[in-house]
Amino acid sequence: MSELTRSKQRLVALTSFLNLYALVGIAFYGPPYFYDFMVKEFGWSREQVTSGNTYGKTLVLPLFGFAAGWIIDRFGLRRLMVIGILFGALSIIGLGHVESLPLFYTCFIFNALGYVCAGPLPNQVLLSRWFKESRGKAMGFAYLGIGLGGAITVKMAAWLTGKFGWQTALLWLGVLMLIVALPLTWLVKDRSEEYQAQSATPAVPLREILRSPSFYLLAIGSLCSIGAVGATNQHLKLYLTRDSGFSQGDAANVIALVLFTSNLGRLLMGWLADKFPKKYVMILIYLLVASGIPLLFMINEPGMIYLFAIVFGIGMGGDYMIIPLMAAELFGVRVMGRVMGLIIIVDGLAEAWVPKLVGRLRDQNINYTKGFLLMITLALLGAAAIALLPRRPPEQRA
Repeated sequence: MSELTRSKQRLVALTSFLNLYALVGIAFYGPPYFYDFMVKEFGWSREQVTSGNTYGKTLVLPLFGFAAGWIIDRFGLRRLMVIGILFGALSIIGLGHVESLPLFYTCFIFNALGYVCAGPLPNQVLLSRWFKESRGKAMGFAYLGIGLGGAITVKMAAWLTGKFGWQTALLWLGVLMLIVALPLTWLVKDRSEEYQAQSATPAVPLREILRSPSFYLLAIGSLCSIGAVGATNQHLKLYLTRDSGFSQGDAANVIALVLFTSNLGRLLMGWLADKFPKKYVMILIYLLVASGIPLLFMINEPGMIYLFAIVFGIGMGGDYMIIPLMAAELFGVRVMGRVMGLIIIVDGLAEAWVPKLVGRLRDQNINYTKGFLLMITLALLGAAAIALLPRRPPEQRA
């Protein structure tokens, strides 16, 4: 491999890192930090504040998720990603001006559009087109942007809120998204020369993929685990500040630790995915998620909240990253956009509806016990589905 190619790969990895920093680290992990302020100021319920993500992704993902994958495979990534960054930044800036639930939900429609157009899906495809042997490490590095972006966002949100108020804090976070993500995305090249040379090779037809049991096992496993992870993230600050007596600063520190630890998980799981069968790495990740959530029941025991942050954070870090690696191994890079377009619809709906269901369970009960049990069960079901996947991809078995 030439030094020029390596240089281009580094630029691609950095571009994905910054995109995920903005579109997930800020746009996804940022809003839940402000939910307790909205509950207190507007009198909204927990189900209502977690429903913005629900309605946004429910409206957007079925309409645009597969379309985005098809557009990527047909026309390229860059323009779609630029549009997504603009949508994502607009959603965060808009949240700083909400006073009613309809406007709140509208902001999350734009948030979901940004997530589909410039979030994990296009960046997974971009990295898969540029990296092959070191794909796991490249994906691990890029996904560091999620944990780093989320941790910095939470700490920055706490500082900005104390200094200027929570509405102004959201305005500055939206502006930061544009500064972080837009410049390199505008310049990046969609695909490597090697990928272009392989474009003449026929791809596996999508109908063949949809006939494969592996596709459905991957979809079920990932939706269960993503639902559990998403619900934990959406409710963690509400649980810490309004149910467990944590101060705003202490809650921010716990969330930042979860997100910082998730970076360790991404590096570790990316390295393991390049060394061992991805199926077993995926099962390990899902079991870490399932074993981390029960620690929230013992939150008053000394040090238990930090143990939760480490165990759950490592599992969460590997969770989103391992799905495209598994999909690329099972079905190939050529149809990655369309395959992940379908997977991201399923996963996104789980990530949208499970937090809403957990919010309803909490509003109807005196604590989060039923909600936490639901999340643990989902993570275990995800591990069981992945355990049924083949150990090696079809061409290696042949």
